[in-house]
Amino acid sequence: MQTMSQVQRDPASQTSHKTGRRIIVIGSSGCGKSTLGSAIAERLGIPFVELDALHWDAGWTPAPDELFHQRIRDVIAEDAWVLAGNYTGKQQHVSWPRADTIIWLDLSLATALRRSWLRSWRRWRTQEELWNGNRERMREHLALWDPDQSLLAYTARTHRRRREQFEAAMRDPRWSHITFVRLRSPDAVSRWFAELPSRPAEAGG
Repeated sequence: MQTMSQVQRDPASQTSHKTGRRIIVIGSSGCGKSTLGSAIAERLGIPFVELDALHWDAGWTPAPDELFHQRIRDVIAEDAWVLAGNYTGKQQHVSWPRADTIIWLDLSLATALRRSWLRSWRRWRTQEELWNGNRERMREHLALWDPDQSLLAYTARTHRRRREQFEAAMRDPRWSHITFVRLRSPDAVSRWFAELPSRPAEAGG
């Protein structure tokens, strides 16, 4: 992601600042969900949680759905939080009803793939610890023929479908209580963040 101070106009993007305090950041892998989510949480002074950290146990073992859902419920029981991640099929029914704002990083496939590769390479080279002791495994990512193993292949396969899914969600009456912010370029993300108040205005204030 570009630095948050880089601000340029992007009229194709929605940049509403009716931002609440129960926020979910969504988008394809590599779009910068965690980077933006963490920055939003810091600016608003509220907790930040990656859904990956709730989903993956040691040894890249996914948590059982019931445990995953309970971990999410423990987070969203609070009055204010930022979640980063999708897992839409697994947990949308858990977190979205509590959300008041969803930030959609709708970046291009080329951008998502480039960032995913650079991020995975950096994590692998530095042996950065991710969630619950897990570390990046580059061999799987290089298996481009297998989207169940390679994050790059998975991103390429799901990018268009995910966009259609999120567009449909914006029109779905179930989520009419949510303010959606759709950002379509890195510059739009930077501009939106630069204009984000340090704390949302109180109702009637």
